[in-house]
Amino acid sequence: MTKEHYSFESYLDKGRWNSIWHQLAEIHKLNAKRVLEIGPGPGVFKLIAELSGLKVETLDLDPDLSPDHLGSATSLPFQDGAFDVVCAFQMLEHLPYEKALVAFSEMARVSAGPILISLPDAREVFGFSFRTQWVRNILVETLIPAPRLRAPIHVFDGEHHWELNKRKFSLKKVTADFSRYAELHDTFRVPEKPFHRFLVFNKKG
Repeated sequence: MTKEHYSFESYLDKGRWNSIWHQLAEIHKLNAKRVLEIGPGPGVFKLIAELSGLKVETLDLDPDLSPDHLGSATSLPFQDGAFDVVCAFQMLEHLPYEKALVAFSEMARVSAGPILISLPDAREVFGFSFRTQWVRNILVETLIPAPRLRAPIHVFDGEHHWELNKRKFSLKKVTADFSRYAELHDTFRVPEKPFHRFLVFNKKG
């Protein structure tokens, strides 16, 4: 994606800020010292992560995004196990599916530990939230899948080659394909932006 794609007005909506919070929260759970982010976009994740003490290196094909490393996600220029965690947020869908699998296999190769990704999930949901400040500021958030007869066919829109839960790309199929390279540990959708689904994988072996 070009630098212009990441403008504040069109890209950094409230839901995406919440998604970035989840990115940071998951990384901090992993106690990583050295993190590789593939496809850094406007660099918000790296900026905030480094303010909190993490070391983040970025890789992208586009020099205008000022990545630390110029290169392709399908052929990462790093040794095996070079990073504690490797992540890619809302990036792999910008590659044709078979190339996305190659990129994920490369992520698994250069990670010494977990691999963290987020992907667009096209399954519509109803969202409910309830907050009370009277009992320890409790917040309850629930996502309920909307009924549908059949998954829609994905049509390339100039950005996404595929999306989760469209025809031929069910969550079950995609996680099975990705699990050839790493073990799925957890998956969840961002309540404030359910189009973003996180998947946390552990390195095999």
